[in-house]
Amino acid sequence: MINEQKKNIRKEITEKKSLISLEEKKAKSKILFNKIEKIPEFQNSKVVMAYWSMPDEVFTHDFVLKWFNEKIIILPVVTGSELELKVFSGLQNMRIGEAYGIEEPIGVSFTRFNEIDMIIVPGVAFDKNNNRLGRGKAYYDKILNKTQALKLGICFDFQYLKNVPVDQHDVKMDMVMYE
Repeated sequence: MINEQKKNIRKEITEKKSLISLEEKKAKSKILFNKIEKIPEFQNSKVVMAYWSMPDEVFTHDFVLKWFNEKIIILPVVTGSELELKVFSGLQNMRIGEAYGIEEPIGVSFTRFNEIDMIIVPGVAFDKNNNRLGRGKAYYDKILNKTQALKLGICFDFQYLKNVPVDQHDVKMDMVMYE
């Protein structure tokens, strides 16, 4: 039952995302990141895990490029069924990843999970109780369980729902923000 509910929400959100142009996604993302940059949790963070966005996600490229010289920005790399973390050190140190065909950082793995202050987490949907619905691979849930960092879920306003179905392995966010 829960799996069917999750599948239906993923389908519904995918359809809504397809109706928004890349330019509109970028504009909405800029508004969202302007809000994030103003919160003390971000301002006080030294190590921030973000992600290099796919075309249907909140656009993170400008944010990562803006902050990587001032903070340590960690990005995930899909390795098999796991996420490996790497420090972002500029566009020249990126390559196209195998799993999703998006750019991923190359270089040394980051394994000091206790040093991560904030994790900016993508999701298909979030709810008012800070629950997160991901793409279904549990990549993020595995990482989120390894750290005490603030977990900030980010999404577009139409991805913020009244309730999302959760399983016992789903990790709750500390905060959720949308534009």
